[in-house]
Amino acid sequence: MNPLSSTAEEESDDLLFVNDDEAPEAVPELTQPWKVMIVDDEAEVHNVTRLVLEGFQFAERGLDLISAYSAAEAREKIALHPDLAMVLLDVVMETEDAGLRFAQYVREDLRNAAVRIVLRTGQPGQAPEEQVILNYDINDYKAKTELTSTKLFTTMVASLRSYRHLQTLETNKRGLQTILQASSSIFESRAMEQFSSGVLTQLTALLNLKEDALYCKTSGFAAASQDGVLRIVSGTGIYENFVSKTVDDITDPEIMRCLESAREQRQALYLDDNRYVGYFYGDNGSENLLYLHGWKGLNQWDRYLLEIFCRNVAIAYDNISLNNEILETQREIIFKLGEIVENRSRETGNHVKRVAEYCGVLARAAGLSSDEAAVLRFASPMHDLGKMAIPDSILKKPGKLTDEEMDVMKSHTTIGYDMLRHSKRELLGAAATIALQHHERHDGKGYPNGLQGHDIHIYARIASIADVFDALGVKRVYKDAWPMEEILAHFHAQRGTQFDPELVDVFFNSLDSLIAIRDAFPDVSGEC
Repeated sequence: MNPLSSTAEEESDDLLFVNDDEAPEAVPELTQPWKVMIVDDEAEVHNVTRLVLEGFQFAERGLDLISAYSAAEAREKIALHPDLAMVLLDVVMETEDAGLRFAQYVREDLRNAAVRIVLRTGQPGQAPEEQVILNYDINDYKAKTELTSTKLFTTMVASLRSYRHLQTLETNKRGLQTILQASSSIFESRAMEQFSSGVLTQLTALLNLKEDALYCKTSGFAAASQDGVLRIVSGTGIYENFVSKTVDDITDPEIMRCLESAREQRQALYLDDNRYVGYFYGDNGSENLLYLHGWKGLNQWDRYLLEIFCRNVAIAYDNISLNNEILETQREIIFKLGEIVENRSRETGNHVKRVAEYCGVLARAAGLSSDEAAVLRFASPMHDLGKMAIPDSILKKPGKLTDEEMDVMKSHTTIGYDMLRHSKRELLGAAATIALQHHERHDGKGYPNGLQGHDIHIYARIASIADVFDALGVKRVYKDAWPMEEILAHFHAQRGTQFDPELVDVFFNSLDSLIAIRDAFPDVSGEC
């Protein structure tokens, strides 16, 4: 039997089972041929080598033989094939040490420590073995006369096995680096939708670490429970167009079976060697699901990396759920306090809700980030918190206030600020700023500090527009509601005086959205 024909049985690796806390030996599942470059200035050497290696396989992979007839050509070829597994290298070519210089170039200039370099020389005396081995980073040294077909086979298997081990270590390192980077990224997420999308992205990257990742067409989606319905918040591959749809919109019964199995068992599942369902359950009853399929199967190392990653994901999920619960509690308290202020001042019950939604729309239209827009939206209901300290005789007076009474009324800005300013929470800090500055004017004639232009925080500038727009359009004890044309004329007249001119432009561009919000949250208490 020709030893070069096949070694599949000899090279099959035993399947190892390990404890969860032990890292298994990884075996990359690759299908492309091994790239081997023959570097020699004699055409006959290339022909004989190709003939002898015909049909050679190692680990069920054949060879892709690349020929270079000089060291200079070899430099060009290795640039085109940086994933070379092995080089069969002659020493004497265009110069007496051309091969040695090429080996030095590969290791020192290209910093390629993985490719196995086997020196083949027909003139051993010109490049003594001991001197070459010590001075150059090569992996084997053979005289052409001793390199029989059997010894060539042995050299090839030993070199390729060594290269495979190095690639395995590199893949494992990349996998662990991906986990560390991914864990850092998802731990920074504060919204569950962002978290789900981030986990999907990182998990897809983790599964595509193999060298043949280009052949893997991974598809998947992340789904989160929203009001009792599982809705897709992120998708990749064939599921990119399913974002915002419910999982019921996916008509594949096999996928639904996978999801239901994970939900029933409340755990992650590996199915059919190329499907993965991640399951994350929160103490508040919320569920997040990840579904991926399309790779060529998971070996032990893949599952080990997934297990580590998903442990981190589970911790992050719990933290985000707890953080969301805290934030929702803060937001609910803020809205309740805002409503208490309104009820006491006998203003309309949906005023704070409308102002909050107006602020969110205007903030996004003005170019603020989604995080900043959310902070403003949830902090704005506290803008009149200081009115809690204003006497009823002033707060509920149906007629015009005297100058002295107006001074007392104006003090609600500083009172609200003093009530909130000591908090270290971002939301309450923003609320303190809005409470203090929402009656400042662009021209500097506002109160309490006469701030001008951009010295007024953008949160307060936006909240001022939202507050006035809503206040003018509703009936109060001291005034009738203004018609829409008069409201718009007022904003035109006050552009650049009371209000930031750029934000007034944003206001007019967003008018349809603002009117839709006003219609969605009508007054519920009638005239006060």
